[in-house]
Amino acid sequence: MTAPRNMDYALIGNSHVAAMIDTNARIVWWCAPRFDSDPVFSKLLAGDEEKGFTDVVLADQVSASAAYLRNTAIVETVLTDADGGVVRVTDFAPHFKQYERIFRPAQIVRRIEPLAGLPRIAIRVRPTYDYGCPVTERALGSNHIRYSGGEHVMRLSTDAPLSYIEQETSFALTRPLTLIFGPDEPFRSSLENTGREFLERTRDFWLDWTRYLALPFEWQAAVARAAITLKLCAYEETGAIIAAHTTSLPESEGSSRNWDYRYCWVRDAFFVVHALNRLGATQTMESYINYTTNIAFDQAPHLKPVHSIIPGTPLPERIAPNLRGFRNHAPVRVGNDAVNQVQHDGYGSVVMAASQMFVDERLPKMGDEALFRRLEMLGRQAARYAFAPDAGLWEFRGRQHTHTYSAVLCWAACDRLGRIARRMGLAPETAAWGAEAARIKERILAESWSEERQAIVGAWGLPQLDASVLLLPEIGFIDAQDPRFIATLERIGEELMRDGRVMRYTVADDFGFPDTAFLVCNFWYIDALAQVGRVEEARERFDDVLNHRNAFGILSEDLHAATGELWGNFPQTYSMAGIINSAMRLSQSWEDRW
Repeated sequence: MTAPRNMDYALIGNSHVAAMIDTNARIVWWCAPRFDSDPVFSKLLAGDEEKGFTDVVLADQVSASAAYLRNTAIVETVLTDADGGVVRVTDFAPHFKQYERIFRPAQIVRRIEPLAGLPRIAIRVRPTYDYGCPVTERALGSNHIRYSGGEHVMRLSTDAPLSYIEQETSFALTRPLTLIFGPDEPFRSSLENTGREFLERTRDFWLDWTRYLALPFEWQAAVARAAITLKLCAYEETGAIIAAHTTSLPESEGSSRNWDYRYCWVRDAFFVVHALNRLGATQTMESYINYTTNIAFDQAPHLKPVHSIIPGTPLPERIAPNLRGFRNHAPVRVGNDAVNQVQHDGYGSVVMAASQMFVDERLPKMGDEALFRRLEMLGRQAARYAFAPDAGLWEFRGRQHTHTYSAVLCWAACDRLGRIARRMGLAPETAAWGAEAARIKERILAESWSEERQAIVGAWGLPQLDASVLLLPEIGFIDAQDPRFIATLERIGEELMRDGRVMRYTVADDFGFPDTAFLVCNFWYIDALAQVGRVEEARERFDDVLNHRNAFGILSEDLHAATGELWGNFPQTYSMAGIINSAMRLSQSWEDRW
């Protein structure tokens, strides 16, 4: 087999489950029955242990090529042997309309077809439970194998020879085979017909969904792939959008910065809604806004920064001892203690996201006074805590400061409430929230500007720079042409740049000095360059970041600037939203396309 690069994985899914596949058609990660469940396939985090995967082993294989079917979440892998035998493996999760509702079962489907010669294959299925314990209990039926372990049972329904799968025996592939992994439920019809029908209808679903995206003229393929990936990170049942589909992929080699990102961060709301709005993906956007507003209205005394895809589910952080980690980089964490942190930026993120409900005529149900009154609860919290120390956007675990970005987001909550009130004709509220926003803004400008550094600093009273202040014009806090912002942009370009990549910050944190660049910060830098008029430089940097996407057009959380390797959890919602937002800003218009 050809060894994949460190992050050459494709993502398939149906907004209920998702799985990751390498370039050799090995499924290395699949949490079931939902995004944040115990992984059935956990090879991604098993290090050098051969467990937690399913694959197709072609005898005397000499090459492999894998790619998405255009504008879908369906992956085709073509394996070739030394004698010219060719096998095609097609992987997807069923997703289509059936009986006037969306059909998205907790299943993944694999079709294996001979294309040339007489290839010999072995099918290996090695599931795990309880985060890395190999399944040892198997029961064979007439056309299925039941794998038991932990709370859930995984059933493989197939028309392939069961004994060959059970023994991992090599056999000649003379006809198409279908494998369906999912709950312990029988199929009432031919698996061959079921697999073919599911494939055709899922392909049609994705082609139809992509057809209605408002893509920019330039970088269409990159934006379409980012949009599909963003859709795969949305849990349709509740509307949540997770930060990534993985846990504990380290931010850099040996850093122990291994976190569980299979949850929904409030801080992502504004940027994700911004991307979905620009794409015209209104259903996903509306569901996400409803999710974020629902979780925000039941919080005391502070809005929690991170939530399960099923609101209210506890997220205690623990170490999973049976997994050695990505490339043997332990620890593997389950849950996230950031849920207990104080982060004040969330108030503004939710209010800014929800403000879309008051201006977007495409939505079937727009914001009303009842929603506004509930948002005012968040505004009052924002006004109260605007200058209070917190863990900040980057979730420092060992210290708290008054962070500029958190204060600005508190300002944004008050500012947007004033704008909503004006739109609704509520004069007293317009004046009150406008005055509150003005009060907060005046102090932020006074406290965050450093004459010595000639820049807006990341935390008050400290000299360090922080990439989050690049967002101030995007949020509407300061004009991009303001000399203070232009000077800040220059300082960030000088001090936070490492090998051509923008770091979040360069000072030591709880785990030492950071080694990799947080990718979304590079999109923020690109957007800021465009806003101050350095458009050609922004376009060059944007193309350069796109060139670091993996073999399937997807980005993770971090990039090692010197080696070009992707690191961090995958695929990163922030990074995919960054592709969308920057492409929309930089692309020439359709009217100017010729």
